[in-house]
Amino acid sequence: MRILLAEDEKQLSRVIVAALNSRNYDVVPVYNGQEAVKKASQGVYDLMIFDIMMPVMTGVEALKKIRASGDQTYVIMLTAMAEVDDKVTGLDAGADDYITKPFSLKELLARIRSLERRTENYGNGVLNFGDITLDSNEQRLESFNSISLSAKETKLLNLFILNANKKIISEILIDHVWENDDDIDQDTLWIYISYLRQKLQAVNAHVGIEGEKGGPYQLVNTSKEGRT
Repeated sequence: MRILLAEDEKQLSRVIVAALNSRNYDVVPVYNGQEAVKKASQGVYDLMIFDIMMPVMTGVEALKKIRASGDQTYVIMLTAMAEVDDKVTGLDAGADDYITKPFSLKELLARIRSLERRTENYGNGVLNFGDITLDSNEQRLESFNSISLSAKETKLLNLFILNANKKIISEILIDHVWENDDDIDQDTLWIYISYLRQKLQAVNAHVGIEGEKGGPYQLVNTSKEGRT
């Protein structure tokens, strides 16, 4: 699991990074909201952990920008503010979970393990982008009509939707969808990209996958409204 951590208290950041690294999580630390937005736009993450009170740009402001870009990656907010209104603000900005400081590292790790189990067992449920809906549990793509997807097609489109509008290199797609299968190469990925393109056309979606063989690939909204 690759995690983007935005925490301006560097000592706390180091402690969290060490704890996550010890569980074999790959962590990218940043120290303000602006850096978080930049890193989020440049890479693919399975989880983002944002402190709310950060310099340059708050965690809430950063999250709003990230969500506005189309990124639907799971986000846990960290804050020293325990008031209900502050939690509501974070959730309304697009946060998926909330931990109030001071918190136990055991609690944070437990939340991450829970996310891993849910993603592994059920995917990300129902995701939307443009005029398409992906039901990961049913392995079904819907737009003006619907079509069934294979398990790999579902995982691949799931990753694209979570990171919509990002250019994603082939290696990341292969690693996330096929994990430790060393037999998967660029040719196999290209075949699945072609399958998804055909199925997006089959449901008359105004959503497409851009990119030539070898990547990078990008899920985009092809409607006039989406292009503006």
